[in-house]
Amino acid sequence: MKAAQITKPDAACVVAVDIPDPDPGQVLIKVAAAGICGTDIHIYHGEYEATYPITPGHEFSGTVEAVGAGVTRFQAGDRVTADPNIPCYRCLPCQRNEFNQCESLSAIGVTQDGAFAEYVLAPEGNVFAIGDLDFSAAALVEPLACVVWGLKRVQIQPADSVLVLGAGPMGCLMLQAVRHSGAARVVVSDVNPQRLTLAEQLGAIPVVAGDNQAAALRALAPDGFHVVADATGIPRVLQSAFDYVRPRGKVWVFGVCPAGERAEFIPYDVFRKDLSIIGSFALNRTFPEAIALIQSGAVQVEPLISHRLPVEDFEQGLALAETAPDRMKVQFVF
Repeated sequence: MKAAQITKPDAACVVAVDIPDPDPGQVLIKVAAAGICGTDIHIYHGEYEATYPITPGHEFSGTVEAVGAGVTRFQAGDRVTADPNIPCYRCLPCQRNEFNQCESLSAIGVTQDGAFAEYVLAPEGNVFAIGDLDFSAAALVEPLACVVWGLKRVQIQPADSVLVLGAGPMGCLMLQAVRHSGAARVVVSDVNPQRLTLAEQLGAIPVVAGDNQAAALRALAPDGFHVVADATGIPRVLQSAFDYVRPRGKVWVFGVCPAGERAEFIPYDVFRKDLSIIGSFALNRTFPEAIALIQSGAVQVEPLISHRLPVEDFEQGLALAETAPDRMKVQFVF
């Protein structure tokens, strides 16, 4: 089968490898669609926890090709997606149901070969049926599941006002999920007018980041926003969240800032304004909710897909996902 590999930081190729056989308890999935995540770009540049060589790809969907001994919930031909995170179920965090904080967390596409290949393996317990959901849409279940986990952490209250910094694919997933969590309104800020136009179509109030951003945001929320979420992973953007959050408000750290980089805030303001700073890492058993949100139409994902390529164009796809001005979600299709 064809598989895209990152052999070392900033080095990639497409190779021919054997189709893996499922071990007991595993499901072999024939990949139909797989999306590029910011994490994949970090892995390509050697900026994330990965072992090399690695076939990345953790946002995917496809059809069951074969199952290992003992698998009872799935059979060949089933249309599925899969949670890429594989906890050990033995450590103390796992015993507390904190599976995303597992001390031995493994992940499809990060620590073991992923879905930028014609076939991928997943444990039966990580596989979810998608019914007649479009394969490209189902490949966005994983990023939406990350948003859902963050929502469980942040706990949007009825009639909250929410500011999302960043109108990329994750920001547009977030704004839709937030709107269906009881927020009265969602404001989205970005430097890209094209992305803001899409965010507006999805229900957000758009604000162009720049010289007039502060005045525009204060006009919309003179006392500040109940929740300010960073969906950019840019430290200076995250830092600006503290300028727009209201007393007793929440700063949601969602975007993946580069490891080791710092963002500054004034501790006295956190103390005096009763602020909460809430991080949300990956997901934690939130695939069913994400699937339901897409199947119901509450969250639209098709408008977020900007490019579809064959896996043979792996490096081109990475470059598009990182630098193309009109990019949103870039997917490989099989």
